[in-house]
Amino acid sequence: MSLNFGFISTRIKGIDGVSLEAIKWGEVLKACGHNCFWFAGELEDKFKRDGVEIKEAHFEFPEILSLNREFFSSNVRDKKLNERLYGLKVLIKDELYKFIERFNIDLLIVENALTIPMNIPLGLAITELIAETSIPTIAHHHDFFWERERYITNCVKDILDMAFPPDLPSIQHVVINRLAQRELAFRKGISSIVIPNVLNFEKPVEVDSSSELKKELGYREREPLFLQPTRIIPRKGIELSIEILSRTKVSDKLIISHKVDKDKAYFDWLKSLSSILSIKLILLEGVNDLKTLWEVYSQADIVLYPSRYEGFGNAFLEAIYFKKPIVINRYPVFISDIEPLGFRLIKIDSRVTEDCIEELKRILNNSKIREEIVEHNYRLAKRYFSYDIVYKRLSFICDTYFGLKL
Repeated sequence: MSLNFGFISTRIKGIDGVSLEAIKWGEVLKACGHNCFWFAGELEDKFKRDGVEIKEAHFEFPEILSLNREFFSSNVRDKKLNERLYGLKVLIKDELYKFIERFNIDLLIVENALTIPMNIPLGLAITELIAETSIPTIAHHHDFFWERERYITNCVKDILDMAFPPDLPSIQHVVINRLAQRELAFRKGISSIVIPNVLNFEKPVEVDSSSELKKELGYREREPLFLQPTRIIPRKGIELSIEILSRTKVSDKLIISHKVDKDKAYFDWLKSLSSILSIKLILLEGVNDLKTLWEVYSQADIVLYPSRYEGFGNAFLEAIYFKKPIVINRYPVFISDIEPLGFRLIKIDSRVTEDCIEELKRILNNSKIREEIVEHNYRLAKRYFSYDIVYKRLSFICDTYFGLKL
């Protein structure tokens, strides 16, 4: 028996963590003979034939942006603001009903749209639909609103309490780490299953040895490429990467894969710091698809991941997938969910030590040690963070709903 799964999110496109994990889940389900359909404000082109794009579902839809400015700057929600909110909710809910009917959806998979309030009308519409239909639903939570400072001041506490996430009998909640599991239980009394972020470690990556990327970026012969595969926002700790390069003195270039976020002041500070320390920042702002990102990873010699906070850490898995040594800051989820598994990494605690620099140089200068480290890490990741983990845990959920394993 094949099932029809309906994925819902604000966006399923690009290389953000939510989109990537949704697509990976879709690959697992399709490999098991099931059908996947897609509903979002923006979809990858390949999903449009089997999906529905509703611009009002996007978090960057102008009216959603306008509502959010008012929702999260005041403690009072007036009548007109309510009317705008509920008007959009009705429109989106009607489209969700049409989506379910058109594709004969058996089970919804809601990707972060019931977790973080970037589009409150969408979250409300999904919640009401589930309450009205009792349709089997997996609410896949990546990062909760209480983890973000910008949502502390708001006039929608009643809605956040009710719908982000909702506690309804037909919903199975899934989180990506154990800290989130404990926090969800503590704050909302909701139990959940942990399904970590994954990669297809059963299928090793094919590296393009003909790439001219390093040459195009002006690297000298044998100059190592240091990659920080993150957005440019303060919690990513890019200043620590700049310090690492300055102290190792083996390269004067830092590649940052993603674009500058809204915090331009942080980027201006980074530019000043890098100038003082004679480090050149190279921004690959055009990296918006996996093919390009994969090429950058394939050419990297060291991956720097000094984030102070992550919901899980996709870049960590990607670096292991490409068999690269990693310098990592011990952020909370790493400490709770990843560090006990025994990965061999260069670790820091929010400051760069001399031990870190010496270990990094040792790995760069010794290919045998480097090979041992990356192969050890790959084996561990294949065991703990492969597609098989998603298959087993989604099978358990489907068995609960339908008496049917994937």
